[in-house]
Amino acid sequence: MAQPSYASGTSTVPLLGDTIGGNFDRTVAAHPDREALVDRASNRRWTYRELAEEVDAVAKGLVAMGVGKGDRVGIWAPNCAEWVFIQYATAKIGAILVNINPAYRVHELKYVLNQAGIRTLVAAPEFKTSDYAAMIEEVRPECAALTDVVLIGRESWDALVSHDGELPEIALSADDPINIQYTSGTTGFPKGATLSHHNILNNGYFVGELCGYTEQDRICIPVPFYHCFGMVMGNLAATSHGACMVIPAPAFDPKATLAAVAEEKCTSLYGVPTMFIAVLAEPGVDEADLGALRTGIMAGSPCPVEVMKQVVERLGMAEVTICYGMTETSPVSTQTRADDSVDRRVSTVGRVHPHLEVKIVDPETGLTVPRGEPGEFCTRGYSVMLGYWEQPEKTAESIDSARWMHTGDLAVMDDEGYLNITGRIKDMVIRGGENIYPREIEEFLYTHPDVLDAQVIGVPDERYGEELMAWIRMRAGAEPLTAESVREFCAGKLAHYKIPRYVHVVEEFPMTVTGKIRKVEMRQAAVELLGLDTDVRHA
Repeated sequence: MAQPSYASGTSTVPLLGDTIGGNFDRTVAAHPDREALVDRASNRRWTYRELAEEVDAVAKGLVAMGVGKGDRVGIWAPNCAEWVFIQYATAKIGAILVNINPAYRVHELKYVLNQAGIRTLVAAPEFKTSDYAAMIEEVRPECAALTDVVLIGRESWDALVSHDGELPEIALSADDPINIQYTSGTTGFPKGATLSHHNILNNGYFVGELCGYTEQDRICIPVPFYHCFGMVMGNLAATSHGACMVIPAPAFDPKATLAAVAEEKCTSLYGVPTMFIAVLAEPGVDEADLGALRTGIMAGSPCPVEVMKQVVERLGMAEVTICYGMTETSPVSTQTRADDSVDRRVSTVGRVHPHLEVKIVDPETGLTVPRGEPGEFCTRGYSVMLGYWEQPEKTAESIDSARWMHTGDLAVMDDEGYLNITGRIKDMVIRGGENIYPREIEEFLYTHPDVLDAQVIGVPDERYGEELMAWIRMRAGAEPLTAESVREFCAGKLAHYKIPRYVHVVEEFPMTVTGKIRKVEMRQAAVELLGLDTDVRHA
């Protein structure tokens, strides 16, 4: 009789009972003179003692501004040292940090500011083509909770960090909410996954444990801080082990990443597969001094075999690991180990993480399926979020009465407990590591005066794994939309990665007899219509 598809992560290493601030202070006391943070773009660096001083200065400023325990503080900026200061300062005073995607436009910014009730917003004045300061002023009259805006590098930032005196004692619990991360929702708007100190501190710590981190490690973090990948698997994995965080650039740049790894003697490098492909394609990669590099994490979508081999052989990352997770689980549920074969690391997402449980269930019955059979991936343990911010009904749809998180992903567990993600129950599209729910884009396209109906699907793409395609029904007498006209309509209102690349105008959508739209059939038709390669692997 086949074993059930259930596994629990045993460990001789106990969970941490600290708050993030308590754990950080312990690391500072143990390694005050070790380098903690390097911001390459601004040519600045800090030891743990110096980083603690910066964090405390920001914490004092927030308290002086009236920010208290449980208040929401938004951070809207690309990767920079100030992002790290805010992350640890809010944790120290018990304020809830709300991560805002740097790609957001006005429409999305206003929603998050209001849904989370953000009191204080810390933002970069601008980045690339985005004028954050102007966008904030545009939405500010419609955001009742927002009382203070601090712009990094401007007078308001200088004022924030200018307060003397002692940081007040604030009674905090490791189970307090400390972070809200927005994940696109099937309701048409993002949901705020609410995470505690215990959730993300432990997940970062155990990700670091499986990477073998010590205070000798230097982690190159080109992945965004607004994701769990950057702020948990990167920053918290580093500070819980006394390791150094290296920021190669504000946003991913393969040349800057390669230079950072070589010049900073990084021992670990993070990225989604497309990032590693770009680094491997950089001129001079084979001549670069990458002798210190030994490990790292690849996540976001499955890794092609050839890419994994090159990462091991050409970058020297013999101990690189693969992680699987989701924002709602802090994020990692499974991870390959350093001693797993290359085959295991490209064909699976590893085994269950320490102190967690995973099971594969029949989506219809909820019963655990035998090993080798596909079903829905569920996980339970310290990593499961507290819930979606102020959305108890949505929380109940994802977390059952026994505290199992239902991921919506289809998976198979083999006899050794290794897991393979085989598809999705939901229609989520993963484009270059970004999770996109079509419903949000469909809702927006409905606002176009000439659109009668819109359906968005993911289609295979060699570069991003998946790309977005919109099928549109036009109102009578309207001129058919093109990909270019849809792009113009979305520009400045939707994040760039949510704008459909392909547009197909139709009279009707394929439907079931009960009137449900058949997206599976649409995808099959799209592949033929666009002449796409169906062999492209995508999560």
